[in-house]
Amino acid sequence: MNPIDALITPFRFAFMADALIISLLVAVPAALLSCFLVLKGWSLLGDAISHAVLPGVVISYALGLPYVAGAFVAGLACAVGTGYIRDHSRVKPDTVMGVVYSGMFGAGLVLYVWIRPDVHLDHILFGDMLGVARADILLTGGIALVTTAAIAVKWRDLQLHAFDPVQARAVGLPTRLLHYGLLCLISATVVGALAAVGIILVIALLIAPGAIALLVTRSLGRMLLVAVAVAAGASAAGLIAAFYIDAAPAPTIVLLLAAGFVVAFAISGQRAAIAARG
Repeated sequence: MNPIDALITPFRFAFMADALIISLLVAVPAALLSCFLVLKGWSLLGDAISHAVLPGVVISYALGLPYVAGAFVAGLACAVGTGYIRDHSRVKPDTVMGVVYSGMFGAGLVLYVWIRPDVHLDHILFGDMLGVARADILLTGGIALVTTAAIAVKWRDLQLHAFDPVQARAVGLPTRLLHYGLLCLISATVVGALAAVGIILVIALLIAPGAIALLVTRSLGRMLLVAVAVAAGASAAGLIAAFYIDAAPAPTIVLLLAAGFVVAFAISGQRAAIAARG
């Protein structure tokens, strides 16, 4: 089998083609958001929201509501609650996020054992990328379109808000709207990714692409493009690798992202050494 056929063969199966579509629909908005999370020092917030959606999923199941509604409300409550506690206490933001998300995740696990929903915990943690439904693709695609469009329109405002919030406020930007709008986009992206890729992969996609791009670029515009390329490339390559080694796709993609960060770190260190000698 030649290399081209090796790359194409997995996607001749419908379930693999659907997995590629859903993974790209998750990867693009998550990669864009990861750049702002990394720049603002909010990387742990993506982790926090991803874990915090669990009680919302379980409660929405118990009430007979769509799980996406409960997940979005729980994720947004985590983000807003974290911001409120941070602004009204002397506790550092990373500590606040750790306490809030671990508390909400623990509450979700207790509710899960008590209510015993039909949704398997493994599907929440690791997703079911190879069994994704058309409805999930449509939901994730809609969220991806809204998130990508919002960032494309407001990325310069978000850039100033990330680097210098005081200056952003001074020039008249709606900083509060930008702040909570970004939180809403993160929560929506997590919800859109939940059914397909699970909590573990969405955390990696909300952190690793932006971190990798930060190491190898010097401007936000290039950082956004590199982050999207990294996330999309790792998603496609992870699916292909998982197909041939008979592994779960989500963990395979996470491993590729981690390997990409190591490579980017090595390249960045080499450039810094060359610059120091020059």
